[in-house]
Amino acid sequence: MTDYFEVHERDGAARLGELRLADPVTTPALADPFLEDAGSLWAGDRAVPDGDEAALTVLPHRSFPAGTREEVRESFAVDHPDVDYPSAAVVDSAGARDVGADAYLLSDASGFVGHGEAFRDAVVSAKEALPADTALFLSGVATPLNVAVLAYAGVDLVDATLARTKGTEGRYLTADAEHFLEDLDELPCACPACATPRDEFTRADCAVHNVNALRAELRRVRERIRAGRLRDYVEGQARHEQWLTAAFREFDDQWGYVEERTPLMRDAEVTAATAETLDRVEIRRFADRVTSRYRNRFTDQPLVLVPCSATKPYSDSQSHGQFHDAIQWRGHTVSMTSPIGVVPQELETTYPAQHYDAVVTGDWSEDEIGFVSEVLRRYLERNDYSRVIAHVPEDGYREICERVASDPAVDVPFEYTCVGHPTSDESLGELNATLQGEPAYSKREREHNTVRALADYLLGDGAGDDLFGGPGEADIRTTGRYPKLQVWGDDPDAGREGEPGEQLATMVPQYGTLSFTLAGARRWAESAAPTKRVEIDPFVPHGSVLAPGVVDADDDIRVGDEVVIEGPKAFAVGRAEMSGPEMVDSTRGVASEVRHVDEK
Repeated sequence: MTDYFEVHERDGAARLGELRLADPVTTPALADPFLEDAGSLWAGDRAVPDGDEAALTVLPHRSFPAGTREEVRESFAVDHPDVDYPSAAVVDSAGARDVGADAYLLSDASGFVGHGEAFRDAVVSAKEALPADTALFLSGVATPLNVAVLAYAGVDLVDATLARTKGTEGRYLTADAEHFLEDLDELPCACPACATPRDEFTRADCAVHNVNALRAELRRVRERIRAGRLRDYVEGQARHEQWLTAAFREFDDQWGYVEERTPLMRDAEVTAATAETLDRVEIRRFADRVTSRYRNRFTDQPLVLVPCSATKPYSDSQSHGQFHDAIQWRGHTVSMTSPIGVVPQELETTYPAQHYDAVVTGDWSEDEIGFVSEVLRRYLERNDYSRVIAHVPEDGYREICERVASDPAVDVPFEYTCVGHPTSDESLGELNATLQGEPAYSKREREHNTVRALADYLLGDGAGDDLFGGPGEADIRTTGRYPKLQVWGDDPDAGREGEPGEQLATMVPQYGTLSFTLAGARRWAESAAPTKRVEIDPFVPHGSVLAPGVVDADDDIRVGDEVVIEGPKAFAVGRAEMSGPEMVDSTRGVASEVRHVDEK
């Protein structure tokens, strides 16, 4: 296989890739330009495995799988067999397999596009069977209305066959609808084709417009992927047709497929504007880690539940400043919010806790109440508190607390301190009075528990104690001002009051994560904490590790994860640019950035 397709950016299953031709094509894209460029399709002298009629590289008169539609056959006509272009294979979704091609066209696309569950099953089956660094091509099915969902599912290439055909039939396509041309009094588009006066606009013009609209929608999709915001767009776009809504929801139910491909963190804000936001990987992943990895270490204090704020991180808000003045570190503060669930104060900067914005009406839906109730219940089952002080208003927050408090599995008393508004003088006074006699915890405890909580969240249950010491252990120090904390291992020769020794990690406040030094990475690799390892060939990486140099990688590595990189000649630490399975499966692209490296 030649180096003709490479993925550069990922937004869930959607990808920005480069198809390398004389004029490189950025995917998701129309296949038409390079089909024409190659004399209607890829040509070359690559061999086809004996007896494998599904593989098409493409040679003249190569037979197609049974059921391949005529328009697909026609698009593969070869006019210039001596020109070297990317190879393609025509396969069906159920029988897809690696035959060494650069792109794979699913011949049965017209049978599953239009049916939510069938579309999901076909794409997931094909993607799991094919190499990660090859392009998936669906022919004869793309329209401006559905192409965003196609890309969201993981489709890299489409053609304009269907859009053009619909135009010649007098059907005018937009990103949100399909119209009969005769029903339009004016054309809702400003493309060159639509500049034609309405009474002179022909079906040929309609076909040109439809292709223009499809190209424009693909540009919009690519920009959304670049910004990490395709999901937000698709949540609205999928509403325009029932099967798209069904397909969108089906992929949300396909947790393993979507989660593996979703970055651990990103710059983009999570917009919580629909009920489906609760099913986003970022939301479910955060809730799962908080309730299965995070462990409260403020064991002498009660739990204080407070409402979230519009300002992120919460501690920067005026309301949380007032809560802090009343609590005075005599309780462990946890914020309640939709769509995140519950956010312990140590994780308030961790993606997506400070990277979301919700539609605020004052009314909670049953879905929101049910979701946050379940997260709070699971949180309390895992963490021990002597009591829960719920400083929350009389709306969805109070209903959630009362629902959880009445659950037989939750064995901890709830007290309510909010009188009217949570920041009223009466409410804050009641909160302060309820905490009288509770011991306050120190700045050092807060900082130490923060970095340990981050390690738990990022690496796994118990990682904070394994890596940075448990209660009573004094070989770790934190310096700096929150949220820009540094973690140090004590210098054993300096004494307890001496300067810290080697720096182990730095807290990255933008994402609420940890960035390890080489010393920290070695400590991590030698500890009992779950380690995310990338095994490489015998070379010393500088700047990055490319996929061809990866020998093996842990399956649970996700884009954005901190990783330990080891090989016969080097030990390094960096941040993953691919998931672990993709690192192993790919033959091109950046697998991981390298921050620090030591030559062995």
